[in-house]
Amino acid sequence: MQAHFVAIAIGFFLDRIIGDPPNWPHPVRWIGTLISKLTAVLNKGRARILKGAGMLFITMFLVTAIVLAIVWSAYQLHIVVGIIVEAVLIAVGLAQKSLKDAAIDVYDPLETGNLEEARTKLSWIVGRDTDKLQESGIARGAIETVSENAADGVTSPLFWAFLFGAPGLWMYKAVNTLDSMIGYKDDRYREFGKFSARADDVMNFIPARITGFLILVFTPNEGGIPFRKRFIGWSKDARNHPSPNSGFLEAATAWQLGVKLGGKSTYRGIVSERPEIGPGLKSLKAAHIKSAIAQMHAASFAFWILMTIIGVIFYAIA
Repeated sequence: MQAHFVAIAIGFFLDRIIGDPPNWPHPVRWIGTLISKLTAVLNKGRARILKGAGMLFITMFLVTAIVLAIVWSAYQLHIVVGIIVEAVLIAVGLAQKSLKDAAIDVYDPLETGNLEEARTKLSWIVGRDTDKLQESGIARGAIETVSENAADGVTSPLFWAFLFGAPGLWMYKAVNTLDSMIGYKDDRYREFGKFSARADDVMNFIPARITGFLILVFTPNEGGIPFRKRFIGWSKDARNHPSPNSGFLEAATAWQLGVKLGGKSTYRGIVSERPEIGPGLKSLKAAHIKSAIAQMHAASFAFWILMTIIGVIFYAIA
């Protein structure tokens, strides 16, 4: 158990400081290739819901089994080898630095007034149309991405790593990748991706809510709003988001910054409207992107500390 906590700590800070080296092969790409091949075979004909459930099980099982075999073998060689291997697997499964870097790539040109470059960089990390966005729209896209992925890319994988080590983290990453590839409500994936989308919702349920609360408690209150009012606003606005989990993150970010998120976006020319969340006391600016990054870092660190304390207490009692 102690080795497990050490591996998580090393992996957490490796990801924050170094991140994923550029041009290195990433396991998520391998998972994506597996999903693409299985989808081509299974997403056709009848019983697509059951076929999608089968693909969910196959992908989760294969990914978890492979990582478990790697970690077990490493610990059999030596505990130090096991810690190093597990730490690297955990670091690769987190996204603190990559999230920060992607957001800064948008922030830098936006701060200097280069809207064209900022729109291009934003288009690399969001699905919405960016070609006509002004400063507030560009900032909003980057902020929502960082906020939502504070759970998807950091605290949710950490949560499952604390429960089941690197195999648990990569079990989560398998489900999250499935959701990002087939968890859509269009004609092609509505039935086939149903179980994957639901599984992702379930696995994010607890960490998303904890992370949102930690943002409220441990990040600067830039809107100057009393905590009770922020907490009530967060609780209410979180449920206005179409995602059962992302709203708890974006609403926390909006209330801490004193801004509004959500509203109108376009996807391939089609307008999509969702409720606005947050108090809207301030206009969205480039500087708010850096604030969102700071929120992600603070909440992630607080989440790691919290899970470590809970884990140590549980270990001492057991």
